[in-house]
Amino acid sequence: MDTIARRVRTDERFDAFQDAVRESTDRARTALLSQQRGDGHWVGELEGDTILESEFVLLLAFLGREADPRIPKLANYLLAKQLPDGGWPNYPGGPAELSVTVKAYFALKIAGHSPDDPRMRRAAATVRRLGGAEQSNSFTRFYLALLGQIPYANCPTVPVEMVLLPRWFYFNIYAMSAWSRTIVVPLAVVNALRPVRELPNAWSIRELFVGDPAAAWRPAVKPNFLSWSNAFLKLDRILKFVERIGFTPFRRRAIRKAVAWMRERFRDSDGLGAIFPPMIYTAIVLKCLGVPEDDPEFVWAMKQLDDLCIVEADTVRLQPCLSPVWDTALALIGATDAGQPPDSDESRAAIAWLFDKEVSQPGDWVNTAKPCQPGGWFFEYRNAFYPDTDDTSMVLIALAKAGRSNDPAARRAIDWLLAMQNSDGGWAAFDRNIDKEILTKVPFADHNAMLDPSCPDISARVLESLSHYGFRIGQKPVDDAIRFILRRQESDGSWFGRWGVNYVYGTWQVLAGLAAIGFDMESPPARRGVRWLKEHQNADGGWGESCATYDDPGQAGQGESTPSQTAWALLGLMAAGETESEEVKAGIEYLVAAQSADGLWSEEPFTGTGFPKVFYLKYHMYPQYFPLMALGRYARRAGRREPAIIVSPAEPPRR
Repeated sequence: MDTIARRVRTDERFDAFQDAVRESTDRARTALLSQQRGDGHWVGELEGDTILESEFVLLLAFLGREADPRIPKLANYLLAKQLPDGGWPNYPGGPAELSVTVKAYFALKIAGHSPDDPRMRRAAATVRRLGGAEQSNSFTRFYLALLGQIPYANCPTVPVEMVLLPRWFYFNIYAMSAWSRTIVVPLAVVNALRPVRELPNAWSIRELFVGDPAAAWRPAVKPNFLSWSNAFLKLDRILKFVERIGFTPFRRRAIRKAVAWMRERFRDSDGLGAIFPPMIYTAIVLKCLGVPEDDPEFVWAMKQLDDLCIVEADTVRLQPCLSPVWDTALALIGATDAGQPPDSDESRAAIAWLFDKEVSQPGDWVNTAKPCQPGGWFFEYRNAFYPDTDDTSMVLIALAKAGRSNDPAARRAIDWLLAMQNSDGGWAAFDRNIDKEILTKVPFADHNAMLDPSCPDISARVLESLSHYGFRIGQKPVDDAIRFILRRQESDGSWFGRWGVNYVYGTWQVLAGLAAIGFDMESPPARRGVRWLKEHQNADGGWGESCATYDDPGQAGQGESTPSQTAWALLGLMAAGETESEEVKAGIEYLVAAQSADGLWSEEPFTGTGFPKVFYLKYHMYPQYFPLMALGRYARRAGRREPAIIVSPAEPPRR
């Protein structure tokens, strides 16, 4: 009788727990659907660090718009993000970062803050402690030169003539990542034209330099004399000498071609590359070319930046770009996982909106991809030249879950993804085979984003998307990708996350992708990944990880629990067949307990990655649709032995 009574109590507790999960799931789905826009899409705020606000102030100063009423509000936002030691970090909880702090201080001075203000004194002391403004990174140096704080000779040379180099040449603009390309081309024009706005003495930041700002720039030669870094530094000095004596016979032609390249990519785009840095440089280039500020082209360029501004009562902040395609695909997946009918009005509207964003024209990718017709999706509202494999994969998953896997747009996207597979078997984000390591040694490559190599997280997500369309182990693209992914497993069993923080993100996506494609989840690589996730669960049942892991992998899997990272770990474990485990149950309990009464979750840490070690992101919708996915899938599977991934029916691939 005691055994029967215990079993009854256990069943009752399980039923009560399941009821709580279903209630939490329903509230979360309702909350998510309430945020859907009238035309069917979702978009949440995308937050970066304070370089966005600082650089916008510096641009306005260059344009002579220091009276812009937004500048005091931008300054208020900067001050609200200042660390106690006076510096500014590139992610919440991180240490003061030199270039971020230099730009914030400069922006505050332009906004009228006195260097005698205690907050400014602390900031200046921090900059000097970190080596002084002369140690700033390349992009910061160009802002300092633009506003007369250092000579252009103290910036690394970005030769505009490189736009003339043919595709077969080892170093050409299509050998670098898409985002670097859209930054470097306009920056090269600025480097050639060298505009300067002389600022009032009161705005000088001389106090941030340890040495003389006008002293010749001499980057330290690396210990290994015979290295690519030293070779490029020598080349930089040669290019500077050539410019000093005026031997630049191809410069005018190169400037014309670079500007034409930029203007071609203004079409069907929310700014060049639809991201903040090229938008800033676009405005600078147009000013250099003498385009009047009331000209429609200049007005358009500034509008793209204005559209990134979020204006509140006392502050203004900027987004690095907008993320509607990404957010819509993920929100639709989350809602569908939580029981939203594919034929509901909300689902149909989202699908129609996504179809309207399909890429239908060639972009930069044609220079590296295998021949195919255009297809796929980008990240923003408009960015026709730059579809990416990550968004395309996520949209394909959303379409399959909504019963639209046989649509011609999906077939075009699959063909495009297969044409984008790298020679090493993996996938990158925007191009194919952009992996020439020596290009990371050029002096202006210190933003850590010169290349776009294969990464485990995207490669596994592509596999997951292909699984919904009949792809399985035994097909060459799948087998090649699996070999790449297994080669990239860390010794502790985890996988690196290029586009999300960090090893939790990568390990989740790899486990989910491998399970979906038919990989044996009882194999040693899969079990090592499962074990790593379990070993890094926090005492509260959640998972968390800091951006610090990109600088110190020894901190992998460590950090305060967040809803998004907890959801990732749960999705990975459930894909690997661990739905009934105590770790998954504890993680689900964490999500249920952390949910607010309105059905949403909140988190402060940044869990998105832009450029590792340099720029990180906070997707404000991550703690909404990812926990919903985890709860929805758990509610569907708990207590039943179901396949880890439910694959939508589709015609087998004709390959």
